[in-house]
Amino acid sequence: MSDTVAPMLSVIPSRALVDENFKVVVENLPPGSPVTLHSLHQCEDKHYWEAYGHYTSNHRGTVSVTDDLSFGGTYTGKEAMGLLWSMRPVPGSREGLRLRKRNVCSPLLVNLSVYRGHVVEGFREQAPLASSLTERWYMAPGVQRIQIREKGVRGTLFLPPGPGPFPGLLDMWGGGGGLVEYRSALLGSHGYASLALEYFAPGEMKSADLEFNYFETAFNIVKDHPQVMPDKVGIFGLSLGAILTILLAAESSVVKPSCCVCISGNHLLPRGVTIKEALNMKSPKIRLDENNYEIWRDMGLPIPDDPTHKIDVGRINCPIMLVNGQDDQNWAAVESSDDIAQMMRAAGNLHLLTRLHYPDAGHLIEPPYTPHFRATKFVKDTKEKVILLWGGQTKPHSHAQEDSWKKILAFLEQNLYSSPTLKAKM
Repeated sequence: MSDTVAPMLSVIPSRALVDENFKVVVENLPPGSPVTLHSLHQCEDKHYWEAYGHYTSNHRGTVSVTDDLSFGGTYTGKEAMGLLWSMRPVPGSREGLRLRKRNVCSPLLVNLSVYRGHVVEGFREQAPLASSLTERWYMAPGVQRIQIREKGVRGTLFLPPGPGPFPGLLDMWGGGGGLVEYRSALLGSHGYASLALEYFAPGEMKSADLEFNYFETAFNIVKDHPQVMPDKVGIFGLSLGAILTILLAAESSVVKPSCCVCISGNHLLPRGVTIKEALNMKSPKIRLDENNYEIWRDMGLPIPDDPTHKIDVGRINCPIMLVNGQDDQNWAAVESSDDIAQMMRAAGNLHLLTRLHYPDAGHLIEPPYTPHFRATKFVKDTKEKVILLWGGQTKPHSHAQEDSWKKILAFLEQNLYSSPTLKAKM
């Protein structure tokens, strides 16, 4: 490398929301130099995650991750955010890890470095040519985080900056349980009063936590909040949370959502069977792949013809968006989506349905630039620990996360805001 001017790595912006793009540029390299761009993050569980791409500097001695091709590494091609979405545990890490932000009041810190040559291992044993630290936030400045312990409901409410009133969201995650705040924090940063709902502890699914009125009460806590527009409240769910979203929209006489977003869900809940009973039904259709990862998708197949084995989606009377990956190995979400469309067509409410299907995307479709997790550890209600296969291929799954998030935000804005949103800035 040049002996006169040291290489310089810049990240713009260095501080941003997790769903915002950044621009990574290396300057002052000799023309035609092979270099490796590397990202490193230590998560709250102290595990290290990394991604890297191989580049060659142009005639000006510059590499731009946005504009230039990566010729190898954890991602290839022209991928502005590849240093985030292709992150994976460093070699030697435990199997089945999943990167999730627990403390949304602090940033996700990512160290970006440039190394001489096309490096594939041993990054932490080498001295980089230049480095830069970037902050990725779920919670924008001014967003309020409020613990909810009210009428038996447990969760965290995120309120956008300003006096409001704001449109509201009830935000529900899936069968892993626990209180998961990061998506609600990000929705709060986009102008929504979002309640991250906890409805059972990991591995401790209790019937009381899955009673229908628990979710109705949670929805009404959002609706009745003085800073929320009571007639502009939606529901957002992933996996089990999406099933509950469909159930509330179709069956509740109390909850009247303005719109619903359902990621990787289904409508298969037999009449007269409680949610807990349905989830605890032992299925001979669970199978193992060559790594002994559990595959659950066959449990939903074939989709039953008997309408008493399904939620009556013909009764849904608000706009609903279904987001699914076509390589979902946890649930037959695409087949379920097709059946939902048929049922709604027969009932005359198909005009309310928007469907997004993504080839080679898996079950865990998260906010953009979140690393792809094909299989992770999971604690069942029996306390048994297994590794579930979620599915998806890294690059198309990451594209699905980015594309669906933009379309979800546009859908929410169309159905919950009477005027365009003013997104909070870092």
